[in-house]
Amino acid sequence: MAEFLHSYNIIALGLLASLAAGLATGVGATPIFFTRNIPKNLLDVLLGFAAGVMLAATSFSLIIPALEGAGGGVKAAAIVLGGILIGGVFLDKVDTYFPDTNLMKGPRRNHNNLRRAWLFVAAITIHNFPEGLAVGVGFGIGNIANGLSLAIAIGLQNIPEGLAVALPLLREGLSTWKVFLIALATGLVEPIGGLLGVGLVQITAQLLPWALAFAAGAMLFVISHEIIPEAQKNSASKAATHALLLGFVIMMFLDNVLG
Repeated sequence: MAEFLHSYNIIALGLLASLAAGLATGVGATPIFFTRNIPKNLLDVLLGFAAGVMLAATSFSLIIPALEGAGGGVKAAAIVLGGILIGGVFLDKVDTYFPDTNLMKGPRRNHNNLRRAWLFVAAITIHNFPEGLAVGVGFGIGNIANGLSLAIAIGLQNIPEGLAVALPLLREGLSTWKVFLIALATGLVEPIGGLLGVGLVQITAQLLPWALAFAAGAMLFVISHEIIPEAQKNSASKAATHALLLGFVIMMFLDNVLG
């Protein structure tokens, strides 16, 4: 598939792939049309699987290409180290405006439930931007396989995230269709990030290792701060850990097959 896609415009591919990954939030929200009682343990397992998928994509589709793109050696390691830290700190600073927004809980402040739910939606929307950036950078380097791997990984992660966005709003009495559209909209910032990522890399190759490392740092922050803690809170924590391992090895396999 990757070889076939090489005949298409890289920018268009990056935009479409990040859009597809973003639309996965809508896919994740579709169960609300059939039931409002989604088992929390099931969501935890799905989040664990998504964390494994994203960890593998970060390692094999962002960090390794960043090291290779920087030429290897001490200089490359320093560039990637710096980029990862900048990406992580950037997301940390963004997160200070939406404290304690781990999935399904919302910020623990003295707001009413509906306000907490909306703050959670805003936080997830902002966090989705660097995910789209990662997909765009993946395509921007001209490695279609890397771009596809990242789009698949982030799309899989967005499925349980879409459900996590929908359920708190549903509990507050919003209509099913309105909740679905809100969950879908939280993922639509990803093509914006995707377009920016692929565009920046096309403008100057010198930004490539930094962009890849920045996207890796941002994704690592989301994984460690948002996804893994939520998956480990309840009785399904061991099952979520097994799902993380499964997600990691499946994504590792797909990354090598696509490559």
